[in-house]
Amino acid sequence: MMDLRQMEYVVALAEEEQFTRAAALCGVSQSGLSAAIRALEDELGTRLFARTTRRVAPTEAGLALLPYARAVLDQ
Repeated sequence: MMDLRQMEYVVALAEEEQFTRAAALCGVSQSGLSAAIRALEDELGTRLFARTTRRVAPTEAGLALLPYARAVLDQ
């Protein structure tokens, strides 16, 4: 089940476009952030981010989730 921490990670990763910087922003390890995103993707059954060696970018599903994640965090 999605939680606030995962929503924070989704927003940070979308904004930073890099796992290392997003993890630092969230105060977690890069591997922890990566595992949480992977678990959320597994739960939802879709990729939220396209990964390359240099950059991470939201997929269509990730872009669809972003406004929801931001709204949840704003609450």
